[in-house]
This record gives sequence, C-alpha cells and structure tokens, in this order.
Amino acid sequence: MIRLPDVPLPADALASLADYQRDVDAQPDYAARVTHAKERFRALNTKGNRTFDSVKATLTKMSSGARRCAYCEDSAADEVEHIRPKALYPELVFAWTNYLYACGPCNGPKNNHFAVFAEGTGVLTNVARARNAPIVPPIAGKPVFIDPRVEDPTEYLSLDLADTFFFTPRAKPGSVEHERAGYTIRELQLNIRDWLPQARRSAYLDYLAHLKVYARDKAEGLPQAHLDRLAEDIRTRQHPTVWFEMKRQHALLPELTLLFSRAPEALTW
Repeated sequence: MIRLPDVPLPADALASLADYQRDVDAQPDYAARVTHAKERFRALNTKGNRTFDSVKATLTKMSSGARRCAYCEDSAADEVEHIRPKALYPELVFAWTNYLYACGPCNGPKNNHFAVFAEGTGVLTNVARARNAPIVPPIAGKPVFIDPRVEDPTEYLSLDLADTFFFTPRAKPGSVEHERAGYTIRELQLNIRDWLPQARRSAYLDYLAHLKVYARDKAEGLPQAHLDRLAEDIRTRQHPTVWFEMKRQHALLPELTLLFSRAPEALTW
C-alpha cells in the first residue's frame, strides 16, 4: 500500500455526491440513515449514473498499473470501497474522500470491520456491528485502519524483500503505530492470502529486470527518449509498494545497491 495520489473529482460530480449525502442526512434518526445509505448507494452506484461513472474514472486515474486494487495492488479494482464502512458511518456514504478503488478479495474480508482508539481511553476497540445488534452509532475515537487517501502507509508498513515478501509493522511493538499497521495487515489479509507474497516476489523480479535493461541501455548511450519510456514503464507498473521498498532498501540488498549505483536517478522515480 502506498498513499494514493490526490486526483480531484470534477465539480459536477462533487455537487451530485453532496446532494445524495444531504438526502441521507435528512433521515430522522441514525438507524434510518444507515438503512437509507445502503439503499441509495446500491441504487446509484451503477453503470450509466454520470456521477458514479465520474467517480470510477477518477479513482482509475489514482490506481497503479492497469487499475489495480489500492490495497493489495495485485487484482483488478472493480468495487468502490468505503474506507469507513457505510453501515457504521452513513454520514460518509457519499463522501468523495471516503472512496477508493478495491478488488473483491480485499473489500470482502474488510467489509464492515472497523476499529478505533476509543476517545478518552485510547483502547483499540472494534466497532463493527454484530448481526442483529441494535443499530446505534459507533463509539467515538481515532481510526486504527490506515487510510491511504490521507496517510502514507509506507510510514507504518515495511515489506520484506529479502525473504517472505510479507508486510510487517515498522514501529516497535506496543506503539500506536505498530497496532495500526498490524490491524491493517490483518483486516486486508495482505499476508495470509498466499498468492499475494508470491505476486510481490514476481513484481520484484520484474522491476529488477526492467531496471537492468534501463541501466544497460543507459550505459550503451541509447537516446534519452528511449530511456524516458523505460523509466515511465517502471513508474506505472502494478505493485508500486515493491518499487518503493526497492528504493528504500537499496543499500541493504547487494543486487539493488549495484543497479541503483548505475542508475541513481531511478531513486527519484
């Protein structure tokens, strides 16, 4: 996971989302707002709705590779995901900043799971609503889940390039940052879906091969326009977290140290 680029939604789509949200907010109580939010989102989030066509087009521009999932960066993103679940936060059901493009295998496990550091105590508290539980607002608190729309997940997560290709928390155990990283990794199942570490390993080898080609062609004096095309290809591939970690860890892995010494400009891509 990386922080997503801030691509503005067109003004007409923003205005429509605000109208949709006012309709939800006008419902008489919280339970009614939850029910109405689910119904209206289901009805409006359809192909042919100009507002949501615009939402999806803009989220696509924010995605890596060929519209890859913002969470796993591997599968095709085909679901408008609510970072804060609409079943818990109906006041954000049509909030543009609460959307990202995700794949079903990520969106499904996350579903309506959410946790906060409870206001007043700071205790990590699961606020997901159990089946048949009363529909009441979640307790107040700061979110535990790392939001890639407004935060940089790479400040919390590290990727093991030397061995497992698992995500791990960067901070010390017991810290708030460690809890947030661990919670996000678990909720998205970023390590236990065995194909994801395999895909990251493949992406590493792919990036490595492309960087080798770039360094070779640079050494052979090929035209700058050709080198620029190779660089752009690297910058726009899926699994951008793998590329970020290759740059961050280049001094720790000999094969990366050598390659980046031949193309130090790649550290800025």
